[in-house]
Amino acid sequence: MTAATTEPSTLAAGRTTRDWQAADAAHFLHPFTDFKSLARKGSRIITRADNIYLWDSDGARILDAMSGLWCVNVGYGQQALVDAATAQLKQLPFYNAFFQTATPPAIELAELLAEVTPPRFKHVFFSGSGSEGNDTVVRMVRRYWDVLGQPGRQVIISRHNAYHGSTMAGASLGGMSAMHAQGGLPIPGITHIEQPFWYGLGRPEGVGTMDAAAEKASRDAFGLQAAGWLEQRILEIGPEKVAAFIGEPIQGAGGVIVPPDTYWPEIQRICNRYGILLVSDEVICGFGRTGRWFGCERMGFEPDLMTFAKGVTSGYIPLGGVMVGDRVADVLIERGGDFNHGYTYSGHPVAAAVAVANIRLIQRERLVERVRDDTGPYLAKLYAELKAHPLVGEAQTCGLMGALQLVKDKASGTLFDPSLEVGMVCRGHCFGNGLIMRAVGDRMIIAPPLVITRAQIDELGALIRRCLDLTTADLASRGWL
Repeated sequence: MTAATTEPSTLAAGRTTRDWQAADAAHFLHPFTDFKSLARKGSRIITRADNIYLWDSDGARILDAMSGLWCVNVGYGQQALVDAATAQLKQLPFYNAFFQTATPPAIELAELLAEVTPPRFKHVFFSGSGSEGNDTVVRMVRRYWDVLGQPGRQVIISRHNAYHGSTMAGASLGGMSAMHAQGGLPIPGITHIEQPFWYGLGRPEGVGTMDAAAEKASRDAFGLQAAGWLEQRILEIGPEKVAAFIGEPIQGAGGVIVPPDTYWPEIQRICNRYGILLVSDEVICGFGRTGRWFGCERMGFEPDLMTFAKGVTSGYIPLGGVMVGDRVADVLIERGGDFNHGYTYSGHPVAAAVAVANIRLIQRERLVERVRDDTGPYLAKLYAELKAHPLVGEAQTCGLMGALQLVKDKASGTLFDPSLEVGMVCRGHCFGNGLIMRAVGDRMIIAPPLVITRAQIDELGALIRRCLDLTTADLASRGWL
């Protein structure tokens, strides 16, 4: 990999960390943030990056085990992506797709996406983000049934603790209670079932550790039970009113919830039985994260629509969209007439050019295969070892995604009181020791760049162990253990 730059940004020259923090507090409202609290504490100012590392304005190096926000799949500093953006900015920085026009980069990207996605996907609708992509899903799903003469099929079923964006429709599809508590969400026509979280919902009560065979049997039985909740809800609503089911192959922002092996095949069977559309939200799982190009391939199901974003450009520039399977595309193209929906930046030529360069880089470096055959299994081995830590009740990985469930008592699986925010205690130790590891409740999660090496996974493992040990000592000192 050739770094685009390893020098401090000229924008930052002459301003101290405190200068940046003061300006940030005065003007910048951050997403998902208590504004007053952050202004009092002060933001960490990130000034540059290379490979899997970041540097802050005080010169501290940080291992970014979250790929930015699940997105920097090819790592930081990839010159090929910088060059693609620069060349396109010089030739055609923008034109829209509204006026029966198209640009070469958007067309090339559409062709390339049809190449790397499962065979039934030959068409794409572009957006600017995953949230916009999921808004598009709502519009497209309902339009599909309307064209087929079944306008009563309006209801979309999702899951609690799912994340599908923060726009009105995206946040409604998601199952985050804190989001629904603000803004009158969810919007009508969206309902939720419980998530396939075995450790929290399916594990035998009072049992923290089980032998491998017993745990596998318990997980498989729970997977069928959890999928069955979808069928129950369909029957409660009435199949003739249900339009679609949407789910992340692995729930990302919900805590890297890897479902039992039995779950998704049973979801597929239920959707097929009642004729409802199946939507895979691939915003996090897509473009190699799971060791396959898309998470649905890893989990063994065949969706009708796939939302994507993040990894399509490795976060270098915003882009999202929906891959439209033949079942839906054939109806909308042949019978649908105008689809009155779209965005100014649908198929933005610079974003598309970067996405093409990014996907070509993933292909050239065989990153998907590397995750599948090398680094993914290596991370799984590390996490199997981390499961022995006294603070860890469950350790899950899939490709280059991982989760550690922090528990008060390992033998019984007893969880901490959520009000203690133990995950945030651990997160503080991570940030203080050069590691970005995210806390979702008391579940510590990672999704490192796909370019990470075995040596860097070893480095990551050493940092995680140190932070777990520091957290254990901290909790003990507070009397929480």
